[in-house]
Amino acid sequence: MAGQFGGTPVLILKEGSQRTAGREAQRSNIMAAKAVAGAVRTTLGPKGMDKMLVDTMGDVVITNDGVTILKEMDIEHPAAKMMVEIAKTQDSEVGDGTTTAVVLAGELLKQAEGLLEQEIHPTVIAAGYRAAADKSMDILKVIGVKVAPKDEELLKKVAITAMTGKGSGTAREELANLAVQAVQSVVDEDGSVDIDNITVEKKVGGGITDSQIVRGVVIDKDRLHPNMPKKVSGAKIALLNAAIEIEKTEVDAKIEITSPDQLQAFLDQEETMLKDMVDRIVKTGANVVFCQKGIDDLAQHFLAKAGIYTVRRVKKSDMEKLGRATGGRVVTSIHDLTKNDLGKSQIVEERKIGDEKMTFVEGCENPKSVSIILRGGTEHVVDELNRAMEDALRVVGVVIEDKMLVPGGGAPEVELALRLREYAATVGGREQLAIEAFADSMEIIPKTLAENAGLDQIDSLVALRSGHEKGVKTSGLDMDTGEPVDMLKLGVVEPLRVKTQAINSAAEAAVMILRIDDVIASKSGGPAGGMPGGMGGMPGGMGGEDFD
Repeated sequence: MAGQFGGTPVLILKEGSQRTAGREAQRSNIMAAKAVAGAVRTTLGPKGMDKMLVDTMGDVVITNDGVTILKEMDIEHPAAKMMVEIAKTQDSEVGDGTTTAVVLAGELLKQAEGLLEQEIHPTVIAAGYRAAADKSMDILKVIGVKVAPKDEELLKKVAITAMTGKGSGTAREELANLAVQAVQSVVDEDGSVDIDNITVEKKVGGGITDSQIVRGVVIDKDRLHPNMPKKVSGAKIALLNAAIEIEKTEVDAKIEITSPDQLQAFLDQEETMLKDMVDRIVKTGANVVFCQKGIDDLAQHFLAKAGIYTVRRVKKSDMEKLGRATGGRVVTSIHDLTKNDLGKSQIVEERKIGDEKMTFVEGCENPKSVSIILRGGTEHVVDELNRAMEDALRVVGVVIEDKMLVPGGGAPEVELALRLREYAATVGGREQLAIEAFADSMEIIPKTLAENAGLDQIDSLVALRSGHEKGVKTSGLDMDTGEPVDMLKLGVVEPLRVKTQAINSAAEAAVMILRIDDVIASKSGGPAGGMPGGMGGMPGGMGGEDFD
């Protein structure tokens, strides 16, 4: 990049930097974004395929979870990275619909490409897309169905829809039941749900149906001393964020001992101090101690002698969950511990799950923190089950918070396409073309669902359109028969927020990519040279993959 000044070239960019401008820059960015969408498109829906991802260390991940695939892929192109951000945002906000968001963004850019070729300015397309996205929010609220937070049957259907096709197989019913029970247990008084209060422990061994919910907390640690009781009934639990050991001085100190008697007195004093600490715990009536810090060997002996079940070096997050589950308070000084700070549970027990010993805190009264133990035949199965369970927990939590859901199976997208075309006719001008392109993009979801189920895209879409034109707003695609079916009756439902977030994220990302007309790449950063249309780290076949 250089300019002329009095016949002398003036260099503005470093030597080796490359600049791609105008249509070439837009084409490169759109191609990269479409390649990302193409990479995850085959995983969409209950009949979607899985991807096997092998990293540089040889570790294998087998999944059809959109955000997991994109996180594991080694993507270089800046526009492609923006598509990964869509999936991450969708995952953090809702927990499901990551593939939908990315596929929608890819299709919006593909439709925009056609408009750019008709010499329609990117700003006009961006304005049309924003208007269409806003209108979509209004339409979705009309399609949405209210749900009561205590309607367990409907919540289970939401969880089953989220888990379908994610390795849960025939155990979906049982796992959905666990998810609904867990989320309902941790709902706060204001109706909000923090999924972090649900601990999910993965253990290889047994079958999927051996998975269970624990109305309390499972800590991945065993008791501290073999002489401590293995099981405590009627547990009174002390939660300590203080070490049960002699504190070291913060400044350098020296103690001079000149005789054996003084040494013995020093050791006796240490022992007395430790015994005093344990006695203070015993006086409160505690028979279980969870300590966030270290415990001296001698203190372990005194605790075992007193018959107190003790676990040390418990994570801070686990301590908070124990507090929520048992009603106990985390105390930072043993001197301040009173019986009013103790938590309660029916049982605290050490059990062996697979090869590992774990501590179960069960039978808590109205626990605000619970645990789920997932079992499966292999590590890959358990990992995929964990991803499915996380999605299920998040969507159930979102439905309880928003109290709104929409039918699945492509029903909302077909209804949106129909209503947006009607809306486009009222807008007029060039923006009308952008809104119509947005409407066409919506139909990529039912088309992809049909394709991944081995059905004919065109026949399925025509049948769905016909149903919606007759006023059946909940008509979606039955993946087994290929016929349009009322999704609410079939029990295929999703949180409203999954759709609103996916459409907003996809529209914003598409608009941002469209508005880029100049890419300036320095020599050291980014893909070598002028940022190719494909992506580093992806198989050649995906570089320019397009949609049908």
